[in-house]
Amino acid sequence: MAIDIGISSKDRKTIANHLSKLLADNYSLYLKTHSFHWNVTGPMFNSLHTMFETQYNELWLANDIIAERIRALDVMAPGSYSQFGKLTSINEESGAPDWKEMVQQLVDGHETAARTARATIKVADKADDQPTADLATQRVEAHEKTAWMLRSLLK
Repeated sequence: MAIDIGISSKDRKTIANHLSKLLADNYSLYLKTHSFHWNVTGPMFNSLHTMFETQYNELWLANDIIAERIRALDVMAPGSYSQFGKLTSINEESGAPDWKEMVQQLVDGHETAARTARATIKVADKADDQPTADLATQRVEAHEKTAWMLRSLLK
C-alpha cells in the first residue's frame, strides 16, 4: 500500500537516514551510560550510579520514539549493533575509565548527539516534516541539558 503523508518518498528516505544516525548515537550513548552505571567507582560512586541510571532510562525510552518515527516514514529502522556501529558518531568505550573520564566521555557523547539532532531538524524543516523536527528538537534539549549537568561535575 502506498504511503501519502505529504512528504515525498525521497524526502522520507533522507529524513529517515538522519533519524537512523540519531538513533545510532542515542543507542550508543545509552549503552555507554549503562556500562558506566555498572562500572563507576570512587568517591562519586553513589551520586553517579544514580545519575547514570536516570540518564540511561531516558535514553532507552527515546530509542523507541526515534525508531517508531523512522517506521512512520515507511523506512526500516536499524536495530543491530553492526548497523549502529556504522551509523554512530559516538566513540565506543570498552574499558572502565575513572569517574571523571566517564563524565567527560558522556559530555562529549551528548554534545555529539545534540549536533546530530540539529542536523535532523534542518532536513525535517526543509521537507515540512513537523513531527520529526519536534522529535529532534526534544532530543537537542535533552542532550544539551544532560551535557550541562554532567559538565557541572567537572568544575
